[in-house]
This record gives sequence, C-alpha cells and structure tokens, in this order.
Amino acid sequence: MRIIRTKAVELTSIPAIAYKQKLSQGGAGIKIHRLDRDETAVSTLDKRTGGLVPYGKADPDLFPMEAFDEAYELTMGMPYSGRGPLKLSYDEAPHEEDVTEEAPAEQVDMSLSPEYAALVERYSDEKGRMNYALMNKDFIQFAAKSKTVADMAGRGALQEEILNFVVKSRAALAANRKESLDDASTELLIETLDEIDPRGAFKELKSYINRMLAKAQRG
Repeated sequence: MRIIRTKAVELTSIPAIAYKQKLSQGGAGIKIHRLDRDETAVSTLDKRTGGLVPYGKADPDLFPMEAFDEAYELTMGMPYSGRGPLKLSYDEAPHEEDVTEEAPAEQVDMSLSPEYAALVERYSDEKGRMNYALMNKDFIQFAAKSKTVADMAGRGALQEEILNFVVKSRAALAANRKESLDDASTELLIETLDEIDPRGAFKELKSYINRMLAKAQRG
C-alpha cells in the first residue's frame, strides 16, 4: 500500500509524529500518530485559507490544536512522495485510516510524474523543502522574456492560461522532456505544488501575470 505523503516529523508539543498527505476525497491533510498509544487524528487543509479544519472526532486532550499547528509548520514546504504506512512499535497492521486515505488508483497523481520530481529536485533547499521564492523568480524571468507570453497577454488571455503555459514550459525543461504536459495535467501539477504550501506555490508569478495583463489592457 502506498500513501502520498511527506516525510514524518517528530513533534515536541506531544509525544507524536506527523506528516502531510494527499486525501482520497481531494486536497491534503495533516495526520498525527501518537507514540505512546495507538491513536491518530487528522485535520484537512482549507484550500482557500490554508487553515486547518478538524476531520472526524479526536480527543482534544490527546491531539490539541497546538500539535496540529506545529505539524503544519514542520511539514510546510516538504514535497510529497509515495511512501508506505508508518510502522510504530505497537503496530501489527496498517492503520485503517491510511487505507481509506490512500490516493485511488484511477486518480492521476502528479507527485509521481517526472515533471514534479524535476521541479522538487531543482527547487528544494538543503533541508529538502521547496524554495518557492527561487522557483517564482525563475518562472517570472521566463515569462518576462517569452514572446508567447507577451502575445497571450496582448490578446487578453486569462491569467490561468498564461500560468499554465509558463508552468508546463518550465516543467518540461526541468524534466528534459520534449513534450509538455496537457492542460489538465498541468492544473493537477499546480494543485499538487500548492498543497505543499497552501499559501500558494505561484503567488508571485500570478501577481506578475496580473500586472502584465493590466499593462496590456492599458495599451
């Protein structure tokens, strides 16, 4: 069984380890495993605000919000990869929650794509966290020099169209692939990168594109 998640981190607020994972119903969640008993709890990540939303019932004495906040901070910027369920000292079998939260086989998982792997390798810092500032800087430089981007802005393309073009172009270059991803796969790639840091992987790039479009409209 494979779970799409980050590396596990050890918490100091409670005796537990935690990780961020992709959920089968979509989106991402923070999961905490207590180290002193067979208890787990999950909070999902709100895509709009990046905030934590409790998922299911959990004893607040065992899983205080402070622990979820710590797990959120420790896993921020960590990339996903396919990993097996955690095996703790009291474990005899994988947790049932892990089985139900595993990404379904029919769902396209861009965290396993060569484009995702190449971007993670190129833009991860020495601690293994994504350096979004550097990634946005490189992507903005590409957009600023691209005649295709300039033409798209000139004809009033949507922000999402230009964003997709920039991301698919840079992802193909990073992965050394001749063919770019299609639009649907590019959108999934952007969504997966956004889940690493819910504040938005391409916040600066989107702002730059908006400025380009506003300037083009002014003529």
